[in-house]
Formats: sequence, C-alpha cells, structure tokens
Amino acid sequence: MISPMEPGPDRGPGPAAPAGGTESAGPTEPADLAGLIRRCARGDEDAFATLYDATSPRVYGLALRVVRNPAHAEEVTQETYLEIWRHSARFDAGRGSALSWLLTLTHRRAVDRVRSVEAATRRDDDYQQQTEPRAYDTTAEQAHRGLDAQRVRKALAGLTETQRQAVELAYFGGYTHTEVAQLLDLPLGTAKTRIRDGLIRLRDTMGVER
Repeated sequence: MISPMEPGPDRGPGPAAPAGGTESAGPTEPADLAGLIRRCARGDEDAFATLYDATSPRVYGLALRVVRNPAHAEEVTQETYLEIWRHSARFDAGRGSALSWLLTLTHRRAVDRVRSVEAATRRDDDYQQQTEPRAYDTTAEQAHRGLDAQRVRKALAGLTETQRQAVELAYFGGYTHTEVAQLLDLPLGTAKTRIRDGLIRLRDTMGVER
C-alpha cells in the first residue's frame, strides 16, 4: 500500500490495473466508496488502502487518456490520491457520487499536468526561436495560434462547471458521449445535452470575440 502521507513510486497505478486493461472499479461497489472517503477523512489508513485498490485502475485510466504518457499518468494518479487523503472531508455526497468526485479530481490534475507540459514546451520553443532567425510569416502564424488558444481558454472559463467538465472530457479527453455519461454519473441524454449546450456557448463566445 502507498503511504497516504508520502505516496511513492513503489506502487505505481499502472501495474495495479487488472489484466486485460479494463478500468473496473474493483470489488467495492460505488455505494461503498462514500463510506470509505468518510473514513479517510477521519484518518483511517485501511479505508484509504481499500479505496485505492478499488478505484486506482479507473483513476489511472482516466489520467492516461488525458495526458497520454504513462509516467505522467502515474504521477497524476499519485497526486490525486494524496489530494483525496488530505481533502477527503470536502466530499459532499449530496453533490454527486463518490466515483464522480474522484474522477473529477483526477481530470483536473491531468489537465493541469497537460498545461504544465505545454507551458514547458512553449518555453523551450521560445528559447529556440529566440536563438534562430525567424521568417515573418512563421512569427505571424505562431501569434495567430496563440490568440486562438487564448480565445478557447477564455470561452471555456465562461461555461458552467458541468458544461466545462462534459466538453473537456469529450473533446480534450477523447471520450465518447456514453463514456462521458458514465464518468460524470449522468444519464446519456443529460450528458449529450451538456456537451451540446457547452459547444453552442463556446461557438457563440468565440464568434463574438472574432
């Protein structure tokens, strides 16, 4: 078991996944996860170990889908469980299922990691560009891409939390509508509506800015 106070690399989430690459939540039913989280909030390390064993394949699988790098996915998984251990008291069963809460934390961590890697890549690219001659058309093209990215980020910030989660999972995480519904613990029709409404709002926001 990983230590909740100091998660280390000795128990990477990748090898813990069941054979065949499935992302089953394990022997613990979703209804039991809320109880495990409440016990974690009281400092119960046995409950934390059970929660990890029951959910780590799903958490790692989602992280890998977003970051697309096994090493980064393992780090995101460890960071997620450290956050769960430290902040399990914040879980509110009245606002959604325990599994949805865990996967939301995972997705946020994974997106943060992608942004961090992209920022590091941009710094490297900037350094390379500063040390090499640049043609005017190349500079203009890069500036245009940067403006587009800013518009997208600003537009996403204008969505509701539920719309943003659905759109990010579908279009940045690469999930199908059915998978988005399962990850957010929603009926399929509701998930489709949130994705559609989010995309309409994104289109309208970016259309105004143009």
